[in-house]
Amino acid sequence: MTPVSYDLVDPESVGVDPARLDVFLRRARLEVEHGPLPSAQVAVAKDGRLVAFETIGDARPEARYILQSVGRTMVAGTIWKVIDDGLLALDERIGDVIPEFATNGKEVVTVRHVLTHTAGFPFAPLGYPKMLERGRRLEAMAKWRLDYEPGSRLQYHLTGAAWVIAELVERRTGMPFADYMRAEIVDPLGQGFVLPVPADRYDELVAAPVAYDRVSDDQAVDPWGPWYLANADVLAAGEPSHSIIGSAADVALFLQALVHSGLWSREIVADGTAVHVCEAPAGDQLYGGSNRRTSIGLFLTVCGEDRGPWLPSTGSDATFGNGGAPCQMGYMDPEAGTSFAFLTNGYPVSGYDYSRRGLNRITNLANLGNDLVR
Repeated sequence: MTPVSYDLVDPESVGVDPARLDVFLRRARLEVEHGPLPSAQVAVAKDGRLVAFETIGDARPEARYILQSVGRTMVAGTIWKVIDDGLLALDERIGDVIPEFATNGKEVVTVRHVLTHTAGFPFAPLGYPKMLERGRRLEAMAKWRLDYEPGSRLQYHLTGAAWVIAELVERRTGMPFADYMRAEIVDPLGQGFVLPVPADRYDELVAAPVAYDRVSDDQAVDPWGPWYLANADVLAAGEPSHSIIGSAADVALFLQALVHSGLWSREIVADGTAVHVCEAPAGDQLYGGSNRRTSIGLFLTVCGEDRGPWLPSTGSDATFGNGGAPCQMGYMDPEAGTSFAFLTNGYPVSGYDYSRRGLNRITNLANLGNDLVR
């Protein structure tokens, strides 16, 4: 868990426009130096090389951030590796791999359904402390019921899908998800992602979330939003798609590694970043619902022809990655060869900032970060 030190290369040496990069970095600094965020990290990479990495504000330079839904890209890369190695197929039924899951009509749910957020159990309950024990997780999965027919609706599966993915990995590799991700991906790439985060090292490793709009000490945060991970014990439980911690440099370089490292075949990366579903996500805005069409790959978002919420409007349709609470993001444009990440520990009490200021932050940073080559 020692912080990883990355070497920077000159932006022009890999084709990044220094002027465009400067605009992006200054816009990121603005959100801390003249905005509400206590700290932020930003990173840019191209062609497998890191060209910028800054920590802004009051966080330690070596601090890692709770990635929230940005971590779904790491989860995607992990399950892609299992599929790529021939250990799992997209159209296998989950129940054939995890018999405990095959109840209450869920027998028809496939791996593809889970990876595209169309499986039909978006709010399947599995919280703390049940998620601490594998046996209790399997008991919970057996009780889950479908809200709609699998494949009939796009709706973000906030935590349940990731626990199913974790169990799929363990059934087919014989290794717990976190161990497999570390052994097969994080360590070979020499990166600094951590899952799970030991509770006794929370203060040492994590840039802890800060409520930037709290007006009194007795003002409670939304317990159903991303704030639940501000609890060291809950973060240590290791729910895969939100509890990974890492730096902005880790995220930007992981996106590059999907294309350049050789750990994944070109075929699985092409399939994983292709558009499998494109429609307006159902549900409340707080949980990813929108009236704008969004393109979904295999457990990440893709720009496609319909640029959904949080996604850059700049760059190519092939741009992929994920945004996450409160306004974090990590995207790669494979046609330009660039990737970027913006992370912060500044959260509104609600967990997400859908004010005009908050939406402008997401829009401007996403567009500038994906527009770095002439």
